[in-house]
Amino acid sequence: MILVTGANGFVGAKLTACCPDTVACPSLRDTTEEQMRRLVAESGADAIVHTAAIADIGVCEAHPDDSYRANVLLPVWLAKAAKGKKLICFSSDQVYGGMPDEGPYTEETVCPANVYAAHKWEMEQRVLEIAPDAVMLRAEWMYDYVAPKPNYFLNVVNAASTLRFSSRQYRGITYVQEVADNLQAVLHLPGGSYNFGSETTLPMFEITKQFLRLLGKDTPLEDIPPAHNLWMDCEKAARHGVRFRTVEDALRQCAADSGLLDAPRP
Repeated sequence: MILVTGANGFVGAKLTACCPDTVACPSLRDTTEEQMRRLVAESGADAIVHTAAIADIGVCEAHPDDSYRANVLLPVWLAKAAKGKKLICFSSDQVYGGMPDEGPYTEETVCPANVYAAHKWEMEQRVLEIAPDAVMLRAEWMYDYVAPKPNYFLNVVNAASTLRFSSRQYRGITYVQEVADNLQAVLHLPGGSYNFGSETTLPMFEITKQFLRLLGKDTPLEDIPPAHNLWMDCEKAARHGVRFRTVEDALRQCAADSGLLDAPRP
């Protein structure tokens, strides 16, 4: 059995809905370290997938203590409580936000540029010190055709005015269904940190231009100055069987799954 934290969140809800042998963990919002230990011990789980977090960068900047508790302390307590259970923690591509070069980035060097990213990086290090077999997934910006809040796919599909992306910014974006599809392979990864998601050789402006053409939409698209690249090389995970479609192919698949395109899942 797999215990999933953050089961009401974007990723956690998809995992519990789509993956067998998963069970939702109760909310960890006010959990103490001792309560965490008891919760894990009583769950009967063989593995834990930790998706719970404060992921809003602005909220983390405004409330760093809350961010530290949610994004560092809770996963550290979880690692201590896991005691031999396979632990998967979601980290973020934001750990590359201050890198001086353009990428794509491999796992060896990071440079956080905001509170959220710094806390995710600290979380990775501290959890791996406690549980060397744990897996840290540096996840990309994720999307779906149904979601409780806006995401890239819905932003483009529903756009009623000009979309703005840069022809000089590179980053991966990931169809959350593929995260669920990869869960079993993720559970067998050796301990360590992994870039996790779809890859691309195109900037966000070109990705969006092609996606609009695919959808048959004539929404205006403006080329804007770039934000920092969050462009990851995901070969390390792929060598262990964790594979994603390219960004372009995954967007096409998501559109087909949503009914916007008539294309079968391969």
